[in-house]
Amino acid sequence: MRTNRKTKVAALMGVASIFLLVGCGKKSEKGNHETQVEVTTPTEEFTSMQMPGVEQIEVDVDLDAAVERLSKAVTYKTISNQDRDDFDTEAFLGYHKFLESSYPLVHKTIKKEVLGEPRPYSLLYTWEGKDPTLQPALFYAHMDVVPVPEESRDQWKEDPFKGVIKDGYIWGRGVLDDKNQVHAILEAAEMKLKEGWQPSRTLYFVFGQDEEVGGSEGAKYIADVLEKRGIERFAYVMDESAPITPGIFPGIKDNTALIGIAQKGFISLEIAMNGEGGHSSQPPEESNIGILAEAITKLEDAQFPYKIHPAVRHQYRYMGPELEESLQPLYAAVAFGKDDEMTDLEQKFIDEMATNQVTRAMLHTTIAVSMFNAGIKDNVLPPSATAVVNFRPMPGDTPEVIIEHVKKAIEDDRITIRDISASTPATNIADPNSDAYKVLEKTIRQIWGNDLIVAPFFVIGGSDSKHFQARDFAPDTYTITAIQLENTEEFKGFHGVNERILVDEYAKSIGFFYQIFNNLETLKK
Repeated sequence: MRTNRKTKVAALMGVASIFLLVGCGKKSEKGNHETQVEVTTPTEEFTSMQMPGVEQIEVDVDLDAAVERLSKAVTYKTISNQDRDDFDTEAFLGYHKFLESSYPLVHKTIKKEVLGEPRPYSLLYTWEGKDPTLQPALFYAHMDVVPVPEESRDQWKEDPFKGVIKDGYIWGRGVLDDKNQVHAILEAAEMKLKEGWQPSRTLYFVFGQDEEVGGSEGAKYIADVLEKRGIERFAYVMDESAPITPGIFPGIKDNTALIGIAQKGFISLEIAMNGEGGHSSQPPEESNIGILAEAITKLEDAQFPYKIHPAVRHQYRYMGPELEESLQPLYAAVAFGKDDEMTDLEQKFIDEMATNQVTRAMLHTTIAVSMFNAGIKDNVLPPSATAVVNFRPMPGDTPEVIIEHVKKAIEDDRITIRDISASTPATNIADPNSDAYKVLEKTIRQIWGNDLIVAPFFVIGGSDSKHFQARDFAPDTYTITAIQLENTEEFKGFHGVNERILVDEYAKSIGFFYQIFNNLETLKK
């Protein structure tokens, strides 16, 4: 175990007040109860969950050729615009042809299907295994990228769609999110095929066309197809998420590999006020904009209650033993807590987490007003006003529950509420104690070494794997972007400017997929 890696986390969640609670013997008015909580918290069982002593390996990769292929991939503007009518079919078709020419053995040996509804531009590869009794595995990545706003172009050091290789980096939109993962999977598969290798279990590769706008055309459709084909259970599903990054989680400076084990859901509601318009010289006592603004204010004041998601308990069971020792009673209380109870230490954890924008989102269904539209002229009162509110639901907060919550918060029959999204529920929780998780952690350590923290975490955003993980056939879905970033500043390339990855680290990404194909052979089911 890594006894020399107790990380100082004075910055984590503003923990000074927590330190006073758990680090000294002073009692409050609830002293007897708090003392009992501290005594009964099983800190003696709160030992490291990190996998020790994994031998690091090197995979021989033709890096120069692989880098050229990935840099060329960036030049295909496979952009997902919010306006779904604005879709560049030629970019996707050109990219598909490029993949065929780049990975000839993959396209000769592995069955490829082009799927999607209503537009078929997503790719499903089926690599038949030798043993049909084994549960299949699935690797997911997406081909689409977010737009580059015109006003941000002058902030890019290199053209976002030229795939420039410079200063040890590959630059461009999509090189980090998520074409590096598409290509690393295919590079590894091409390498294995050259060796004459065939997997024991069937491997699926799914490359979606519209992850950046929810995945309803691509990933959801393919999940439907696979379910209809009778797959009962995947042994392992992997998708993108956070890259391996030092300091990626607030308060942890160490290099960290966060493995997503659950995702919140997604729903967007249109909140509208439709009434009469008129001339601005004769305004009514209440305008449509004013009525809607008041409704939105009421909704923002009616936040969903906080609770500790089971995935957060898993997260701190793994992270907690690596953090400041004096705070471990707090983390142990969270890790070993029960969902139907709330101890003083757990409440203190919630209170402190709620002070941070990132960690607060892990505790409840969030409410985000993302669009507000009304009016066309300064002297015309608009007959309607609309807002779009995006929710990221916790388990149990279904669209019906959320709509009812909105109605009760607003309490105004003049306001209409409409679900305008291809909503998805919160997903199942992947088991961090499973053999599949251990295979993933082992592979991470084989490629990037043992000097890093590996921990499960609760994903507050979302990726296309939610369309798989919300179903019974894919509960053990793990999300991580298999590439090392230098620091959190590089993380800003996700959807931002100057998106780039290190050339040398891309070799390790390819090696990761090459090795995990091998390691999946050890799973018994």
